[in-house]
Amino acid sequence: PHLPDSYVESLEEQYTERFRRQEIEGEFMEAEGALWSFTDIQRDAPPKSMDRVVIGVDPAGGGPDEVGIVVVGKAGERAYVLQDASMKGSPNAWASAVANCYRQHQADRVVAERNFGGDMVESTLRTADANLAVEVINASRGKQQRAEPVAALYEQGKVSHPEPMDELETQMTTWDPSESGESPDRVDALVWGLTELMLQGSTRTAGGASIPL
Repeated sequence: PHLPDSYVESLEEQYTERFRRQEIEGEFMEAEGALWSFTDIQRDAPPKSMDRVVIGVDPAGGGPDEVGIVVVGKAGERAYVLQDASMKGSPNAWASAVANCYRQHQADRVVAERNFGGDMVESTLRTADANLAVEVINASRGKQQRAEPVAALYEQGKVSHPEPMDELETQMTTWDPSESGESPDRVDALVWGLTELMLQGSTRTAGGASIPL
């Protein structure tokens, strides 16, 4: 309250939502048991071309939940989180958003979780665009076990966020799996995408998959 309004406005224009909440409003933005820390998130510009681009999708479980939609690309041995397009909306709306990301980023695969909606997830996506290469995944292990290898990629410096993604990064650094077995939608979508791109030794079959992570 003692700072001039013009100064506060200049801060809000310069910095991200996370910075504003942490540095101006004094919120504590990292959970003690979170798998990710802000220091693990690198800011490297992506190359002009990618070896592969995958879109991870975590369908909503009903109600007001968001649908996680995260675009990730791989170039060499590094991965880049290219876009967080997560949203709330009807099945047609989120499927159209996935299709738009697929075309914009010239993706080669959509990886979506089967747990909520079953075969409806794949049919909804194909209704938006029949040409989507869709793989629907059956989760065979818990969310923490699936997320830990992805968090390790960040610790090893193998994943970059070229631009700040406040809502995704807030979920990553505030989700404590020991306190909540339910991982946030954006984190789940991120995990599916990076698992497909970066983690070897997974076993998958077309039309449904079991990933031992």
